[in-house]
Amino acid sequence: MLAAARSRLRRLEPAEAARVLDEDANSVLVDIRPAAQRAAEGEIPDAVIVERNVLEWRFDPTSDARLPIATGDDLQVIVFCSEGYTSSLAADALRQLGLRRATDVIGGYHAWAAAGLPTRGGG
Repeated sequence: MLAAARSRLRRLEPAEAARVLDEDANSVLVDIRPAAQRAAEGEIPDAVIVERNVLEWRFDPTSDARLPIATGDDLQVIVFCSEGYTSSLAADALRQLGLRRATDVIGGYHAWAAAGLPTRGGG
């Protein structure tokens, strides 16, 4: 299942994801980790927090419960989790909703932090 999901994504290394976020105003970084993981590991500044269990209806442009930024299928949603497994499945689910540019960060939060990219907090 994971391999199939990843075959449909153009996954991003952490530095590439950071570059895309800087250069593409129609992109957003989304943290799908539960609150306990964010508290223990830390957070990425400016990431939108949408826990995995509500992701689809918060980004579905046709949902009454969508986020204000979820206005169309051209939004690039860059999902991350702790290590890059759950985020691949989540990004693929968003693609199935029609968000054709949805993807995830290879290695998740841990790889982002290891690359020296901005983080805050954590235990």
